[in-house]
Amino acid sequence: MAHKSDLRALRTGTVINNNSKRQETSLIRAISGVVERLQSKFPNISLNHESTWRLSDIVTRLRSEFPEVDFHYYHESSFIRPDGGILSIVSKDNNNYPILIAEKKNQGTNDIREEEGKEKQARGNAIERLGKNVIGFRTAMLSESIFPFVCFGDGCDFAPESSIIDRVVTIAMFGDINEEYLHNVGGQGLFNRGTFYFQRDEWTKQEMEDRCYSIAEKSVFYYYSKYGENSFV
Repeated sequence: MAHKSDLRALRTGTVINNNSKRQETSLIRAISGVVERLQSKFPNISLNHESTWRLSDIVTRLRSEFPEVDFHYYHESSFIRPDGGILSIVSKDNNNYPILIAEKKNQGTNDIREEEGKEKQARGNAIERLGKNVIGFRTAMLSESIFPFVCFGDGCDFAPESSIIDRVVTIAMFGDINEEYLHNVGGQGLFNRGTFYFQRDEWTKQEMEDRCYSIAEKSVFYYYSKYGENSFV
């Protein structure tokens, strides 16, 4: 558990983990704005923000939800750390229900190198690392009919003419980029795609906040509908 000095209370019942360098990023500031707006819209809810998900915790929950399936991990210390952390609504029985899982990726410096008269470099592997995380997040959310994941990508590698965009589309289960996919689609909700916003220009704090809030607000209503509002307030 984080020490009190590492936590900043935004509203009663809500904390943002403050012990990471990511706290100063525009994405974390955007999520802080999302929390403020959620507490204004839903004044009686409690929210929790985690910087990491331990694999052991994910597997423990999966074993409970899918007892007929084998699940494994090898190291207690292993975890997944999305850049913006995991924001959850907390039920009366103290269970966390994720309403926003946020990532931020920048890839591509060849435009700058070209301006400097330098040779192009091979494109980075930020997207490959993202794909690994998305597998973990998707699996952790299999018992729900939503996948409140969003990734903001910017940099020259994500320009429309770049082939890297098709790597993103593949991770998105061949959904379109710059479209919100919160609810699972297809027969029996087979496609839990998630949302991928990618462009060349850097995303602003306000752009990310607005898009994150859209996902988080709808996720709260989803849990109200499935479990009943009285389970949370």
